[in-house]
Amino acid sequence: MAVTEAERDAMSRALALAAHGPRGVNPQVGAVILSPAGEVLSEGWHRGAGTPHAEVDALSRLAPGAAAGATAVVTLEPCNHTGRTGPCALALIEAGVARVVYALDDPGVVSGGGAERLRAAGVSVESGEQADAAEGLIAAWLEVQRLGRPHVTVKWAQSLDGRAAAPDGTSQWITGPAARADVHRRRAGADAIVVGTGTVLADDPALTARDGDALLPHQPVPVVVGARETPAEAAVRRHPHAPLFFPSRDLPAVLADLRDRGMQRVFVEGGPTLASAFLAAGLVDEVLAYLAPVLLGGDRLALTDIGVGTITDARRLTIDEWIPLGPDLLAVARPTPPEGS
Repeated sequence: MAVTEAERDAMSRALALAAHGPRGVNPQVGAVILSPAGEVLSEGWHRGAGTPHAEVDALSRLAPGAAAGATAVVTLEPCNHTGRTGPCALALIEAGVARVVYALDDPGVVSGGGAERLRAAGVSVESGEQADAAEGLIAAWLEVQRLGRPHVTVKWAQSLDGRAAAPDGTSQWITGPAARADVHRRRAGADAIVVGTGTVLADDPALTARDGDALLPHQPVPVVVGARETPAEAAVRRHPHAPLFFPSRDLPAVLADLRDRGMQRVFVEGGPTLASAFLAAGLVDEVLAYLAPVLLGGDRLALTDIGVGTITDARRLTIDEWIPLGPDLLAVARPTPPEGS
């Protein structure tokens, strides 16, 4: 059965509702319940981990029996598992819903399969309506499901000869104002900003996202990795979010903890030791290299050992963009998959 105009309009509304939900461990999902005549009976969205899913939220606003014969329009396949809440597929079946239209299949091994359960119960199911828009809305969450960890961006600024600092350790500022503003804009798009204790002790960064002196509306949670103690007076301790400290070199464990906290995009900003450790571990999805037209010489390299002993082991990158930023140049790149992968 083809998707009706009323169902298509309802999906557009469900996508708008989904955007009200928080980004986190669970995806942003919206739902609209339509009468057999195509009129809106109820709406709902997922408000965060532990709260009713969108379908149940919408059903809860109806009197018992009011959803009999109705159509549920949902941005993600109704789930088929019991976690903090029960399976949405079962809730729809028990409510007497006759038809379900959804945008995206649930990629979860445990949570997927809702469509199959609905069909087995005699519910008409249609998938793929406005799938591109739904995928764009929860792209970061979908990537976490694929990777099994947050998406990781590693950023550094360097001189043309590959140095992150002058021989005396000073590094402010290698790049100009336009490049620094670009960094702050990208910080604001992340859930967490990660540095090593060496950077905290050497530079005392605030790790905020700013527009000039003003804080941007979204601030990433500061994360400090390393065994050395962060001073009580460090600027990071005055961040709008309480910083997270990991006295560990186990980067997969750090990322697993951040994932469990609902963080989907991680911005690794320094210093060379930490950036190199992420690269050596194969935990990098995007590289942002800001190149400044200056020469510094010395041994303060932007990267240290990343596990390359010979040229055949080189970590190849694919450049997605070259972006001029005043006198500086930003290379936006991602690791090139090995041949045959």
